[in-house]
Amino acid sequence: MNIYVGNLHYGIREGDLEQIFGEYGNVNSVKVITDKYSGRSKGFGFVEMLNDDEAQKAIDELNETDIKGRNIKVNQAREIRKDDDK
Repeated sequence: MNIYVGNLHYGIREGDLEQIFGEYGNVNSVKVITDKYSGRSKGFGFVEMLNDDEAQKAIDELNETDIKGRNIKVNQAREIRKDDDK
């Protein structure tokens, strides 16, 4: 399951997210989204976990928790679909 993690402290790195989510199960990949010019975090990222039950437990327990002074937003990532009719 692909998980969206928002409202991240700008100092959070991919290794930090991997450690946090790793407490709930096997983390397949982590990506903190950064500005392509400055390299600075945009304050959100994605975590992919292979087991949906572990991913759901991570979502349920981590959503709205305080990480480095910010209440993070955690939910299942939605796939962006381009509308072919436009």
